[in-house]
Amino acid sequence: MTRGPVDYEFDRLDRAIVNAFQGGFPVVEDPFELAAGALRERGVDIGAADLHARLTEMVDAGALSRYGALVNAEEIGGAASLVALHAPEDRYDEIAEQVNDFREVAHNYEREHPHLNMWFVVSVADSDGVATVLDRIEEATGQETYDMPKLREFHVGAKFLLDGPIPDGDVDLSHLGPSVTPTDRRSLSPDEYDLVMAIQGGFPTTRTPYADIAAELDKSVSWVLETIKRFNEEGKVRRVGVIPNHYALGYTENGMTVWNVPDDLVDEVGPAVAELEFVTHCYRRPRHEGVWPYNFFAMTHGRDEAESKRRIQQVRDVMAQYWDVDDDEWDSLFSTRILKKTGIRLDERAKANTVETEETA
Repeated sequence: MTRGPVDYEFDRLDRAIVNAFQGGFPVVEDPFELAAGALRERGVDIGAADLHARLTEMVDAGALSRYGALVNAEEIGGAASLVALHAPEDRYDEIAEQVNDFREVAHNYEREHPHLNMWFVVSVADSDGVATVLDRIEEATGQETYDMPKLREFHVGAKFLLDGPIPDGDVDLSHLGPSVTPTDRRSLSPDEYDLVMAIQGGFPTTRTPYADIAAELDKSVSWVLETIKRFNEEGKVRRVGVIPNHYALGYTENGMTVWNVPDDLVDEVGPAVAELEFVTHCYRRPRHEGVWPYNFFAMTHGRDEAESKRRIQQVRDVMAQYWDVDDDEWDSLFSTRILKKTGIRLDERAKANTVETEETA
């Protein structure tokens, strides 16, 4: 499976919206009024109705994957892990189909590597369930899997910016909304579960998204606003904003850079690399002796091969501030095919983490 092109031409207004609201849409009953006001303060003349119409147009065209709350699956329940395997060239498509047949496999990519050339994400409701799924995949394919769970997250925050107004993408209206008090409760209530299911695919493209979500759930608008705002502060929601289709924006080069960072330096190197604005994901993961020597992953995206190479060199320049990086201590694995992309199965993970509370019992 490959993602086809999106026939959408971004004008100056589209570019301003995409740049401005990738991480800071207001959590208020009429978010478009405040969002339009923020654009006008930056020299982009637009009203709330026109902002809503343009955002809806981009969603309908596929230029935006959606807009709304980007749910943090890790905080909702269950577990996920990145996994690699070797698929021989003469069996590659067969093995891809076998792996993709597992509903627990969310994303699957063909990547350029002489041995580990298939990379996929396994998502399960039970935190101990990844190993069981990998056993079944090995039995089905006859190939050994290499589990690379996240040991430490340094950064997750993909921002894909366009040339045009607000080039730094630094409009942040996430502070606007009700005053809430975060909790340390990891589980979900049944009402919170219903909310997660309602928003995981994006907000409705209406002028009153929060009110429409509230009507769907038979809850008050204030409860929806307060819960989403609290989820944002607790980390159950990473951000509220527009989620671009980065292929439509021209970011077609997807490079997974991997590094064999000395263990005593990882905790210093991680935050430094995470500060690079074009690094969208940055993790520590385990090595696999004799097969996989790398313990640090940094994902970059570029609009062409030259931009990708420049950005990877910038990552290496940061690394070089901490130790002498030999050529055999890093690699960059570009994706050549999207084999599967169905999204994390939040329903099962959230359901397994849902319990009755005193308020709902």
